[in-house]
Amino acid sequence: MKKTLYILLALVAVVFTSCSKDEIGGTATQDLAGQWYVLVDAVDDAGNVVIEDPFSLGQNIQLTYNTNKNSATEMWVDDLESFWGYQVKVNCDIATLTFSSSDWAQNNSYDSKVRITGGKILLGAAKTPSGMPADAIEYFVEFDDDDYPAQFGYAKYRVYGYRYTGFALDD
Repeated sequence: MKKTLYILLALVAVVFTSCSKDEIGGTATQDLAGQWYVLVDAVDDAGNVVIEDPFSLGQNIQLTYNTNKNSATEMWVDDLESFWGYQVKVNCDIATLTFSSSDWAQNNSYDSKVRITGGKILLGAAKTPSGMPADAIEYFVEFDDDDYPAQFGYAKYRVYGYRYTGFALDD
């Protein structure tokens, strides 16, 4: 009986000590980082829609994430080649939840330049397909190798959408 009691106490001690967890910190840009379901429209200089979904792509997935420096002042914007094919390092401000490139930035997906302006995250401002609130993202993007704006009368693209929620109804 004593042997069983000692074994039981040893098991309880092991369970309690193995349940302690280390606190894992987030990244420097965690408030801006995420997976986003976005739409893209062609807009004029004032941001007015000229052509809705100009390439008929519908909703696509994009990412925002920290750089390998884990700096609070820069992050990546990556369309996962679902729209144009760009991965661009942008400046960001965690306090205002904003981001942009200072000028034309090098595209890491292929040799070209990309400009991102007016980037912002709006907490709880989007409504998902299931009707639940989620964080919203919006920014404008231009490409130095894009001939479509001159051909079709617009200036840039507006990218906008909501943060991935993990719920099937929102996919």
